[in-house]
Amino acid sequence: MTMLGYQNKFLRIDLTKKGAKTEPLRMDWAEKYIGSKGLAIKYLYEELKPGIDPLSSENKLLLMTGPLTGTPVPCSGKLSISAKSPATGTINDCSIGGHVGIKIKFAGYDAIMFEGVLKEPGYVLIEDSKISFKDAKDLWGRGSHEAEAILAEKYGHEYSILSIGPAGENLVTMSCINSDYYRQAGRGGIGAVMGSKNLKAIVIKGTGGVKAANIVETTKRIVEILHEDVLQEDNTFIFDCGTTAFLEACNDGGILPVNNFSDTTDERWTEYNGDVLLEKRAGKRGCGSCGLGCGNFLKYGNAICEGPEYESIAVAGPNAGIRDPEAIVKFNQVADDVGLDTISAGDTIIWAMEMTEKGIHDFGIKFGDKEKMIEYLYLMAKREGVGADLALGVKLASEKYGGTDFAMHVKGLEYPQYEPRGSWGMSLAYAVSDRGACHMRAYAPNEEVFAASIPPYTPEDKGQMVYNLAEHNAVKFCLCICDFWGTITMEIMAEMMTIVTGKEWSVQEMKDVAWRTIQIARAFNQREGFNRKDDTMPKRLAKEALKNGPAAGQAIPQEAFEDMLNQYYNVLGWDENGMVPESIICQL
Repeated sequence: MTMLGYQNKFLRIDLTKKGAKTEPLRMDWAEKYIGSKGLAIKYLYEELKPGIDPLSSENKLLLMTGPLTGTPVPCSGKLSISAKSPATGTINDCSIGGHVGIKIKFAGYDAIMFEGVLKEPGYVLIEDSKISFKDAKDLWGRGSHEAEAILAEKYGHEYSILSIGPAGENLVTMSCINSDYYRQAGRGGIGAVMGSKNLKAIVIKGTGGVKAANIVETTKRIVEILHEDVLQEDNTFIFDCGTTAFLEACNDGGILPVNNFSDTTDERWTEYNGDVLLEKRAGKRGCGSCGLGCGNFLKYGNAICEGPEYESIAVAGPNAGIRDPEAIVKFNQVADDVGLDTISAGDTIIWAMEMTEKGIHDFGIKFGDKEKMIEYLYLMAKREGVGADLALGVKLASEKYGGTDFAMHVKGLEYPQYEPRGSWGMSLAYAVSDRGACHMRAYAPNEEVFAASIPPYTPEDKGQMVYNLAEHNAVKFCLCICDFWGTITMEIMAEMMTIVTGKEWSVQEMKDVAWRTIQIARAFNQREGFNRKDDTMPKRLAKEALKNGPAAGQAIPQEAFEDMLNQYYNVLGWDENGMVPESIICQL
């Protein structure tokens, strides 16, 4: 059936032949997956051959919007960027904010897929229906910030830009894609996919619009929802503080990691918390269609960045044994510019710090060494010196040098900054996430720590809890709704789809979309050889009990972890090995 909110146009760009063509969006798939995350994974599941090298020309880079993108719906300006992950070999869907998703939609497309590889470094210029291929030799090797500034000066600020830094060019498998200078599609090496295609940047201008079913009624209802929900007190802390506010909550909850997850809770957290950082705030910014405005632009000494987000603060702060706020901001700035994921790069460096301190292998850096932590980002991006080993990530580096027990990753994707021994459900969420260790798929601390609605130090009912959280987030990311609209309900999401598309959407239909999205991501990974053996937690979590904070004395027994896995598999209808049965796959 016809649904509004979509442009019904899918753009394929052949980099090898320097050609482009459009085709209708698969609306039969859109009815089952809506858009963004779910629809992107469906396309890649159908089009990618099993077993391909993620850095070969056979991989495809897919930019996917949702039906709410470009409409007045608040917090709907994000974009899915997907490919097979060079870091893990799994499906990799990243969510990036800013304005680029809206520009794609206004240019007339629901999705843009890049296939093949450019013979020489270049960038693609998209101006509505006009597609041009440009030389990027003068941009290659430059930091992402400088490259974007050059392109913005050349084309004007009505264009949006996606770019990679030297890390993506050098195929570092923890490289990211940047946009609006300080927004990142950060995880799983998505920037290396772009680099493998010799694609330095994508520059987009769109001058059209998006049709909603009834724009007057749509706008009226959206204004009501803004006042009823988005702008309420539960969300306003995001505007005031961004995610810096999570630092206090995680520290108080006993899930703030210290010294490479060897312990938790930092009594010195007030030295680098949001109050300290925001003293240097020079401005505010939000993404397109934003109702929250979490962006804080900081100028801290010689360090400049938007953020830093909680993840970057924690990984370059207490988890690295560093309490200098300027060093934390500088770490964020440099990582963004060279195009490295702050989580993966930071985790790898702090693993190296512990390796040195334990005398297993001397990487020349110890906890608290803030200057070298920043220096190593440049070396990792260039794959030079010690950076060549660290650019491998903690999985491969630990397999080469030792220290696997405290290499904090799942499937080769490094741990986000939430200590699972203080939130056992987080260990399960990391383990079963479709792209490796990820807090965006199911955020267990909301239930176990902050709301305290479910006991944290037990496996009981954790399979259903993690699925419920994953279900909710899957719908949000299929709609391209920002994760920071934390109070949004399934009912509101169904209502937003109904008033924009003109098709009635029920809560159950939204739940069905989530179920399919989780299943097809698992089916993709299963086809690549992943199963229960890969749904793991680092050995440190079972072997070492925490010494400090509310979770002191806690470790996660392996049998408790296996119990949680079994529960989750049962909820999804998978077998004991975590395999999706053919009876489910044929429904996807």
